[in-house]
Amino acid sequence: MKKLLALMLALVMVFALAGPTAFADDEITLDVIICQYGPNTNDWFLGTGMDGTNFVAKFEAENPGIKLNLEVISWNDVHQVVDTRIANNNAPDILNIDTFSEFVPDGLLMPVKDYCPEELFGDFFPAFIAESVIDDTVWAVPDLASARALFYNVDILDEVGVDVPTTWAELEDVSQAILDFYDGEIYPWGIDMTTDEGQACFAYYAWGNGGGFTDENGDWALNSPENVEAVKFAVGLVEKGYTNPNPATQTRYDLQDMFAAGKLAMVIVPNQLPTYVADKGGEINMATAGIPAAEGKTSSSVGVMDRVMAFKDDSAPDQAARNEAIGKFLEFFYRPENYVGWVSMEGFLPAVNSAVEALVEADPSFEAWLDVLATCQFYPAAKAEWAQVRQGVTTVEQEALIGGDVQAGLDALQAAVTG
Repeated sequence: MKKLLALMLALVMVFALAGPTAFADDEITLDVIICQYGPNTNDWFLGTGMDGTNFVAKFEAENPGIKLNLEVISWNDVHQVVDTRIANNNAPDILNIDTFSEFVPDGLLMPVKDYCPEELFGDFFPAFIAESVIDDTVWAVPDLASARALFYNVDILDEVGVDVPTTWAELEDVSQAILDFYDGEIYPWGIDMTTDEGQACFAYYAWGNGGGFTDENGDWALNSPENVEAVKFAVGLVEKGYTNPNPATQTRYDLQDMFAAGKLAMVIVPNQLPTYVADKGGEINMATAGIPAAEGKTSSSVGVMDRVMAFKDDSAPDQAARNEAIGKFLEFFYRPENYVGWVSMEGFLPAVNSAVEALVEADPSFEAWLDVLATCQFYPAAKAEWAQVRQGVTTVEQEALIGGDVQAGLDALQAAVTG
């Protein structure tokens, strides 16, 4: 018995000397969901995208007490996957996605202050952090950002002999000229009304007509006359044959493929289009311009910011160790030698100050895009109803494509959202 007690005491001493975090770290596996941003995302995280290795391998080598169970999921599927996992009490530890507000009312998320190191938190652009605040609490940190702009094929417009449109009337005239010149072989204008980008489509035309998701007081104003007119105009472009034929099923990536192949003259997409076209082997002579607006209205770009958030896990045996592990994940991800590669690979804009200098040095065009981002409007994603609105405006658009009443659709959505 004395020998047994001595052995047990010795084991206790070994564990004590090892430290509580080291012992707990041996037990930690973080479930991580990352969205599929483009053709390189999966390889960068799980393949051979980082100096012959990948994010997961490099992270685990540097943090031997933490394992990453990381999945890359397409944007078309990620919302359903996350909702299903939450319903099954199996939420991920770390989630990269666009929205966050729907998780806050049910107490699913941890406040950022619980796991994000102070030095890293101070590196984020304050304007980005402000987009993830509810009730004075920050619930997510920005993953990356992008800004939408009008990209156009310079050679096509020059051959047709038209200028870049700045108003809706000019857009229709230019589209008709391109349609006539190429006898329908080239689509003049690209529209994505899928569940991937339907909310962006709504924003382009609503903001460009003096409308938008909310009014000047921040209250939902989805069924405003400006918004109804905007959706009808966008659907009218489809009906007149000025656009790709299937906006309800052809995603932004389909449009980018068409543009890269020289089959689409103009498209509103994020700033990473040149990178995407280059990856496809395309050599398009392209340029950017402001998004056309209604006559007498102001053009407005759309700033889009995706997020990283952490879910609560009351079953974790050591909450402090788990939070520390999540913090280490963030520190590693945003470290310039890792993060700059991630952002520049897919052509995104950075969310941390420490990456700006390196990105501008590698590609001076990033500086101009940072100026664009500063003037963008953002989705009202901090409002709890945003997920419902995001899906709702897309549904209205898709129903309008098959003859649905836009006013009735937006009236019903406004009533559902405001109760």
